[in-house]
Parts: sequence; structure tokens; C-alpha cells
Amino acid sequence: MKGAIKLKSLYSIWKSIPVLVIVFMLTACTGETRPSNTTIKETTEAESIPSSSSGQKPNTLETRPAVKSFELLTSKGNQSLEATLYQGEGFSLYVFEKFTFDATTGRLSLSGNPGYYVDIEPLSSDYDLAQLEVVGKEELHQIGDVSNFSGELLEHPLGFADLYLQASGKEGISDYIVWTSESGDAFLFRLHNPKGEEASDFAGPIQISLSTVQGE
Repeated sequence: MKGAIKLKSLYSIWKSIPVLVIVFMLTACTGETRPSNTTIKETTEAESIPSSSSGQKPNTLETRPAVKSFELLTSKGNQSLEATLYQGEGFSLYVFEKFTFDATTGRLSLSGNPGYYVDIEPLSSDYDLAQLEVVGKEELHQIGDVSNFSGELLEHPLGFADLYLQASGKEGISDYIVWTSESGDAFLFRLHNPKGEEASDFAGPIQISLSTVQGE
């Protein structure tokens, strides 16, 4: 679907969710240029990177600092929060406190409620976008009507998505996203954001974490 996303219509069924969630949801319109990702401020590099939930210690990446701070809108206003670099299977990303990353499965979830999660899958350079769209629509149709927000994403940390499918249902919102990092690596994100009190704790940080995903 081309054109700007109407936030009010996307979340009319989510009257119980705090305003914070709405701030971080995307507004999409078509476009060919990729805006820059969320501005980040590097902090002092830590001596080591902590282990992931799977017990496997992430590899230290010489080109990325172990810790960075990010500007994040919270219930207390804009705050600078630190995130730690983790190594997955073929990629790395920054993870905030209160989140758990499983390096083996590529799942990033809310520590207090793992029902809020995103699965991260690196894609090969010859991936078939049309086929992924077919698969994504089939998956999301089980949740509800599917909307297509592919293209330029305004006020969204990802900035641009080659494919952005979203379905809203009585259980919550699910996204199916094909995204390419600034370094040219493509990834598939399957994101599940249920209705509930934790929605505001999940939406903002998870989107920023996804914008930092980078291939090896």
C-alpha cells in the first residue's frame, strides 16, 4: 500500500496501549532513497561482551564498540539508554537491558514476557523478494487482514523496508519485514507484539535494536 500510514486507524483497536507505542509505530510512504537510521552516540567500549541467553559468548567485533547509547523516547521523555553488542549466527546487533537475545535461534525477546519477540534471519544475496512476500502474506493472514507498508518509513528507526507486511488481530500486531542494512546485508524480521501492558516496553527498543543489525 502506497501513501502515508494513518496511525489512528492502525491502533483504533489498541485503546488500552500507552501513547508511547504509537510514537514508535511506522508511517510509510513510497520512495527509493534510504534515510539515515536513528542517530546514535557511542560510549566507552566495554572490556568484554556478555554472554547471550544460550550461554554462548558473542564474538567481539573489532569494528563495533561493545556498548553504545541511543536516544529513546520513554514515559519520562527522551532518554539516552545504553545497549550491548551481541553476536548471532552471521550478524550482530545491540540489545537493551530488559531484553534477552538467543544467539542460536536469532530471537530477541522481552525478558519479562517472551511472548513479545522478533526472530531475525539473515538472507542470502540472491533472495527472492516476491516469494518472501507470498510467504509473509500467508503467515500473516492467519492473524488478520494484511497491510503493506513497504518502502520509505517515516519516523521509524529502520528508515526503509524492501518489504513491510503487517497484520492486526485480536491478539495483537505481527510484522513481516525484509530489510537491508547500510552495509548491504539483507534480513528477515518476524515480529510479534501482543496486546498487553508490556507493549510500550517492547515496541520502541526493539525497533532501534533491529536498526543496528549488521552482517559479519
